[in-house]
Amino acid sequence: MRSFSIPGAASRVDIKRLLVCLWILSFVIPSWASRVLKDETGRSVTVPDHPHSIICLVPSVTDSVFSLGAGDDVVAISDYVKYPREASLKPSVGSISNPSMETILSLHPDLVLGMPKSNQRSVLDQIQGLGIPVCVVDPHGIAGILQSITSLGQAINREPQTAALVARLKQRIAAVRASVQGRPAIKVFAPVSYDPVITFGKGAFITDIIAAAGGESITADLPEEWPQTSMEPVVARAPAALLLVRGGRITIDILKDRPGWNALPAVHERRVYFLDKRIEFPSPVAIDALEDLAKQLHP
Repeated sequence: MRSFSIPGAASRVDIKRLLVCLWILSFVIPSWASRVLKDETGRSVTVPDHPHSIICLVPSVTDSVFSLGAGDDVVAISDYVKYPREASLKPSVGSISNPSMETILSLHPDLVLGMPKSNQRSVLDQIQGLGIPVCVVDPHGIAGILQSITSLGQAINREPQTAALVARLKQRIAAVRASVQGRPAIKVFAPVSYDPVITFGKGAFITDIIAAAGGESITADLPEEWPQTSMEPVVARAPAALLLVRGGRITIDILKDRPGWNALPAVHERRVYFLDKRIEFPSPVAIDALEDLAKQLHP
């Protein structure tokens, strides 16, 4: 009888050990599970089923991820994050164009989110080469903002929250468009820089927001998103007003003494509307700026 009791006890111990291992694995395995999706550049990216250590390399991406309710899963952000306010309390990996690889690695992210126009391709490739999944979005126009929110929601596996957020934003956009429908569009010129003269062209999400708010950018037909031009065609297109960023570095007082600019009636007559700074972010806060602009153009 003794010859059988010892193996039996050992077997019971082994079974207990196996059960403990299975219990531990029940928590570990979900973090290994993954999905393959295409990001907005067409790359196939393998992402975790439930990412819980996310780094956002662009402020607009940070705003979108927090708006989807995933702020607790964000372990780091980039510099210049303003929205939402609580996001600025997260540690930063440094500049948008050249984040610290050492900091990124120290945080052990399971997903990095960025934008090809803001983040250097070499930086994104380097992160990907280290075995960290990198998913990027590339918004163009209002529809592009909504699509990027959808893409981010898929990447972080929060599709129900994404559908609800996009539906709310669509309702707000539709309400703005309905409020300005039938009213004459106000022709505006929105300079990004005054020397050289750089503005918004076709495909820029800000051009789309101006139109939705009941305005008409005089450079909406230029093929580049950020075209450089000269004052001659600007004067010829005769904008009714300027559109400047509220609290920005370009002001009427600066422009009125600049050659070329002082030939623009909107400048010397001080006809100006103001863009809320949230317009700079192709994310949910841009819709706040849309509502603000529509109230100015068509009070």
